[in-house]
Amino acid sequence: MRESTADFIVVGAGSAGCAVTAGLIEANAGTVCTLEAGGADRSALIKTPFALMFMMGSRNRDWRFETTPQSALGDRVLAIPRGKMIGGSGSINSMVWFRGRMDDFDNWDVHGWSSADVLPAFEHIESRMHPKRLAQPHPLAEGFARALNSDGQTPPSPEYEGAGVFNVNIQNGQRRSPADAFLHPAKASGKLTVRTDSRVAKMLFKDKRAMGVELLSGQQLFARKGVVLSAGSIESPALLMRSGVGPAAHLKSLGIPVIKDAPEVGQNLHDHPVVGVHHAGPSSGYGLTLAQLPAWFIAPLTYLISKKGRLASNLVEAGAFFNARETSTKPDVQVHFIPYMMGWQGKTRVWGSGYFADVGVCRPKSRGSLQLRSADANVKPAIDFGLLNHPDDLTTLIAGFKRLRNILKDAPLGTRHAPEVFPAKNVLTDEQIEQHIRNRLSTAYHPVGTLRMGEGTAPVSPRLRCKGIDGLWVADASVMPSVTSANTNAPSIMIGHRAAQFIAQDYSS
Repeated sequence: MRESTADFIVVGAGSAGCAVTAGLIEANAGTVCTLEAGGADRSALIKTPFALMFMMGSRNRDWRFETTPQSALGDRVLAIPRGKMIGGSGSINSMVWFRGRMDDFDNWDVHGWSSADVLPAFEHIESRMHPKRLAQPHPLAEGFARALNSDGQTPPSPEYEGAGVFNVNIQNGQRRSPADAFLHPAKASGKLTVRTDSRVAKMLFKDKRAMGVELLSGQQLFARKGVVLSAGSIESPALLMRSGVGPAAHLKSLGIPVIKDAPEVGQNLHDHPVVGVHHAGPSSGYGLTLAQLPAWFIAPLTYLISKKGRLASNLVEAGAFFNARETSTKPDVQVHFIPYMMGWQGKTRVWGSGYFADVGVCRPKSRGSLQLRSADANVKPAIDFGLLNHPDDLTTLIAGFKRLRNILKDAPLGTRHAPEVFPAKNVLTDEQIEQHIRNRLSTAYHPVGTLRMGEGTAPVSPRLRCKGIDGLWVADASVMPSVTSANTNAPSIMIGHRAAQFIAQDYSS
């Protein structure tokens, strides 16, 4: 069935998709139809910050992608949570807000994407997302915020060493997702149609021009001006390859007709590698204990009445940035601090009271790739992060892990200080720490880079056009040449906002 839908089709209502949708509407660029493969975002679980622990890994809210066996990690397979609903990963993440380090953007060395270029976009999206310091941090988070000689009140920054309570996109005790800030307000224009449960199987082209999309149902939707891919670093390149845009030999091996040979589609995949330390002890952090059961029983009522209390916590309450080897004032690792008892034996929720911190490489050098396993959209792609395939990432993690332990030992946590219980004293030497990293390394859930923008062989232009295809743009974290030095949600929204500006300018010129 053929249907002319709108001037623009936006594929994906995640963080960037929400921003690009609103930007196109506000620029009067035309009508927009935004397609979301998942469902709506009306669930109370989405609004409740603490409930993120129940949404990650859920069958209905999470794509539940997995890596291929990672050779440097003993062939372990890692989970890759990605939001599957309006708001995308911005509806299931920890709501932590960082622009990144401003020279991240200068180092991209892409025309029009310097720190000075992106700063106005960050200021604009922050005026709508309203990130601010977490309102009621746990006493442990407040204590950790004073580590590294920090004042306890200033949020940490990847620009310099220090600890602090995180800035978060939580408003009045509730998640403020990109859908709340951008997508839902845009509906009032009358120019926007949002369709949920609408998975795109492939793009539709005519003479190397994007004409529309075909859904899994077989329905074809056509756009008068063009299509914007905002399906994320996993699905955007997979969708392009299923549609015939990608490495020609790979596509031919799967029987996919080649529309455009684009060898770098799916390459340059990377994420922040992280490894953690667990502490446990009575009366330390949030957890399942007899003493805390009354507080947990009353927490839903407290939250319902006041939007305060335990359920208003985003779990990842505080953190730090520091130089792992103490050879520079510029941080090269980030810490996430969680004042909650996290299991280390295969379960997240276990009996006891404690806290957890992980350390991750801000600018990893390891790179992987994404390939299709099948032309069938129902078959998940092969996702290889290539973790630790560059030796510098491992040496930085070893140094960062050692320094994190010392920071946790010396942090002013008062009577809530608890001993390290995993990996504890059986992991002390560099060799033992290396093996622990290989056994326990995971990622920060910040995949980027599979459709990098730039000149030359990059598959996407600096103005976010898909090279070699007219009427097709990419607006999500896949276009990052390299990951920013902290959590990637804010930069993803910034990319969506700027994409709308580029598209509107192209059509008005």
